[in-house]
Amino acid sequence: MIGALIAKSKVTSSYDLLNRKDIDSFLANWHDESTFIYPGNIGAGGEFKGKKAIKEFFQKLFEQFPTFNITLKNVCVKNIIDFVGTNVVTVEWLEENINKNGDKVQVSGVTVITLKFGKATYAKDYIFTTDEELKKAWGE
Repeated sequence: MIGALIAKSKVTSSYDLLNRKDIDSFLANWHDESTFIYPGNIGAGGEFKGKKAIKEFFQKLFEQFPTFNITLKNVCVKNIIDFVGTNVVTVEWLEENINKNGDKVQVSGVTVITLKFGKATYAKDYIFTTDEELKKAWGE
């Protein structure tokens, strides 16, 4: 149970850092060779390997969405006991953003995050928005 509480707290605080646009502190919770996958048939989509590439993605995200707010709906932890090894955390979230064109954008999704010794090694977003809606939100 304590492992679940630690993992949940770590992930929740990481999303708080995103809301503050504190990319460097956010990335302190990632291993150097982490992978992040952002879906969609859009220019912003893809697989980002390493902290540098992940940082560039989030910088681009915050440039496109100067007003950014992500609200966590559910945080689930696979292994409720383990807090020093590998664990998987699933986060259901809702973004309510305003893009640089002034358009209000609402996106919901789930992120699956693999943690190793408390730091993310792999994260993949699953977004419940069509490619057309994402393209509009990203200004494509």
